[in-house]
Formats: sequence, C-alpha cells, structure tokens
Amino acid sequence: MLKKIAQTGLLVLLFSSSFLLKAELAAVGYETLAPAQPTQNPDKIEIIEFFWYGCPHCYSFEPLLEEWVKKLPKNVEFIRQPAAFNELWSKHAKAYYTAEALGVVDKVHADLFDAVQNKKESLDTEEALAKFFVAHGVTETQFHEAYNSFVVDAKMRQSPLMATRYGITGVPAVIINGKYKTNGPLAGSHEKMIEVMNLLIKQESSKK
Repeated sequence: MLKKIAQTGLLVLLFSSSFLLKAELAAVGYETLAPAQPTQNPDKIEIIEFFWYGCPHCYSFEPLLEEWVKKLPKNVEFIRQPAAFNELWSKHAKAYYTAEALGVVDKVHADLFDAVQNKKESLDTEEALAKFFVAHGVTETQFHEAYNSFVVDAKMRQSPLMATRYGITGVPAVIINGKYKTNGPLAGSHEKMIEVMNLLIKQESSKK
C-alpha cells in the first residue's frame, strides 16, 4: 500500500514539474540551449532564423521579420538558415543557398515565398528553379554554375547538422546568440517572438 502511495506521489510530482516547466517556458517565451553554441562573430549578437519556403507559418512571420531586420542595431548580425528535414525542404534550401551564392537573396527571397505559398509552384527541380532565377535577372549559365557549385554543395551538407546542433524540430524558429531559442509555441505568437528576440538582444548587449 505504501509503495503504491509512493509511486502515485512520484507520478504527481513528475507531472507537476513538467507542467511548471511548460508554464515557465510559456511565460518567458524562450528556452535556454544547453550547451550554448559558439557564434560566428563574438563581437556581434547573432540571430539565426530557421525557415522553409513551404511553411505557411514562416510565410506569415516573414513580413514582421523583414520590418524587424530593417531596424536592427549595428551590433546584431542576422542570419537566415533554411531547414532541410527532407528531400523537398532540401530542394528549397538549395534554392536559398544558390541565391546567396549569386548575391540575389534580396531580389528573390520574398518571391520564392510567394511562388511556393500563393502560386503553388513546387520549385523542386533544377529546371524549375532555373526558370525562376532567369525571370529575376540571372542568366541560365550563372544559375547552373552556382546551383552546382562547391560552395552551395558544402552548405547543403552542413544544413541538416545545423538543425540538430540547435535542437530545431520545426519552423520558424530563432536562435539568439547561440544561447536561446524561441518559436511560435514557446512565445505564443509571431509578434511575441519579436518581443522575445528584442529582449534577449538587449540582455546580451548589456553583457558585452
């Protein structure tokens, strides 16, 4: 009898602890990464956004994020990181890395979202992406050279490892200075994600 009471008490304690942890995370809007990950530039506050062009939540978050990026202080470095959880996600990640290699991210990023989300274009083959990039002022030769380049291939190999490194299981998700992670479920809304990011940037800036 005492053993059963003890077991029941333990289950209640574990459940209560789990509930309190979830409530605490919801209250602050982020979780702390353990261990913290090194950033590319220790002189900057590094913000990494994990996204996928096929994700409607990422598409909804993008306008807020774009406005936020325009107002970033000089000590903050913003990095987009396409997630590559499966073959389709990887095709879209390669589209982003190709745009990056060509220096046309600002030209094509929003239109890639629009093409996938609104126009329902799959953009999952080299040929389809070539047409898309040519329509944005890139020559077909330039596209194919970048798409099949060593630089893009290296980033594609690294992409799945990045998600594992930061414990990313869904998008959009944002990593703040290698120490904290926020996303929709943790923050409660995309607007709250921005608030959390600003709060943690301020906190990290005060430490430097």
